[in-house]
Amino acid sequence: MQGKARKIVQAILYEAIAVACVAPALELAFGAGMAESTVLSVLMSGIAMSWNMAYNWAFERWEARQRKRERTLLRRGLHALGFEGGLVLILLPLVAYWLDVSLWAAFLTNLALFVFFFVYAFVFQWGFDKVFDVPLSAQQAKC
Repeated sequence: MQGKARKIVQAILYEAIAVACVAPALELAFGAGMAESTVLSVLMSGIAMSWNMAYNWAFERWEARQRKRERTLLRRGLHALGFEGGLVLILLPLVAYWLDVSLWAAFLTNLALFVFFFVYAFVFQWGFDKVFDVPLSAQQAKC
């Protein structure tokens, strides 16, 4: 699977699994109730999905210009770090407002989510590439 279909399937699967993991964790951590935690998780998911599409588009444009296109362990790690690091900053105001906590508490919450999602993004993308193959941008050019 390649192109736009790949990006859409990837984003939807990634976020659906994420919401199923994050909503109960937020409810347990903040006692906000499962409904409120689920709504926050869905909002964060929507933002993350938009960020996912933009970030992966930019990453794959960069990747396609590289001499070596193989998705090495280092490249996968940098991909996950860039995605999750950017998302921490993007979600900071939403988390602070929704949970009615300070920016510092929201930052710590986002860091905890970062740790989870850093591992999750790496494992998910590896598994997704195994099932659906890597995108053309990561395949070696044929001479």
